[in-house]
Amino acid sequence: MVENNIGGHWNVNVKIKPLIWILAIFVAIIVLLPTILVLPFSSAPPEWKEEKAVHPSERMLALEIPHSDIVVPVFRKSMDTVENIPLEEYVAGVVASEMPANFELEALKAQALTARTFIVKALLNRGKDDSLPEGAVVSDTVMHQVYKGNKELETLWEDDFDEKIEKIIKAVSETKGQILTYEGDPIQASFFSTSNGFTVNSEDYWKNKYPYLRSVESPWDKEESPKYTETIQLPVSTVEQKLGVSLSKNGKIGKVVETTSGKRIGKLLIGKKEFTGKEIREKLELRSTDFQMEKKGKQVSITTRGYGHGVGLSQYGANGMAKEGKTYKEIVHYYYKGIEITDYKPIADKGLAYQPQ
Repeated sequence: MVENNIGGHWNVNVKIKPLIWILAIFVAIIVLLPTILVLPFSSAPPEWKEEKAVHPSERMLALEIPHSDIVVPVFRKSMDTVENIPLEEYVAGVVASEMPANFELEALKAQALTARTFIVKALLNRGKDDSLPEGAVVSDTVMHQVYKGNKELETLWEDDFDEKIEKIIKAVSETKGQILTYEGDPIQASFFSTSNGFTVNSEDYWKNKYPYLRSVESPWDKEESPKYTETIQLPVSTVEQKLGVSLSKNGKIGKVVETTSGKRIGKLLIGKKEFTGKEIREKLELRSTDFQMEKKGKQVSITTRGYGHGVGLSQYGANGMAKEGKTYKEIVHYYYKGIEITDYKPIADKGLAYQPQ
């Protein structure tokens, strides 16, 4: 009986033990499952983990900006250092800094060509510039072309950075290597913000006459640009001191002696003293050489039309053309007469492949 009882007890254990083992295995799986899932990822290659840590905009920049063997030594004024920047990356930084990123893509492409042409010309003609430290070819200021790097643009654009830089890079990538030439040489690719309805012959503002920098109508600016017109008030004493004249009567100031090709003031006579429009613009820090001045009591009211020197490509004009469906090629051919769009590589063979010592 005892044996049978023992046998009976053993038969019960035989039935219970498999169930205990199943429960134990189930608990173990629940405990270990998170670790099992994590292990394959924790053993991922280091380069994969590094890529995951990189800011999306930096990954995009690395992948999409066209490669360039040429570097541009730029004096970063705020950092007081010379930074060697790959050419196409430099072009992207200039376009982003010199033209609003919300402009039409074709206008941004036109700006990319002016920026690339400017720096290629500067590299070809590099020489001693007392305003620059040794080794630099350009600065990042309006003295040459404004340039901002990736971190500066992220701060400037904040939440819109990725969207805006993607558009800039597209404009640069789709015009990679293209510059503007006249008879085989890079042009003086000048540009400005807003015309008064016309651009200006180069010799009407500067000393040099360039056959491709001719006055053209630019009617788009009036509707496109918030900078088209401005009226400011200056104290009579300030105007008199800066111009070296005496303003005794109320009313319009000066007699226009000569106008320029762009319907701006070429020469103005105030009393017995003659000025160029450029002189007055610079002395009084006006937006344009298309201006009218009027004395009203102790104030001088000055109204300007346009913004900038007026020579070359009008940025707001280019954007207006782009909105009408014009391509970047049509835009640059309109503002720069008789030019060609050329790949800079043949020019690089003449000695452009500049690598800093």
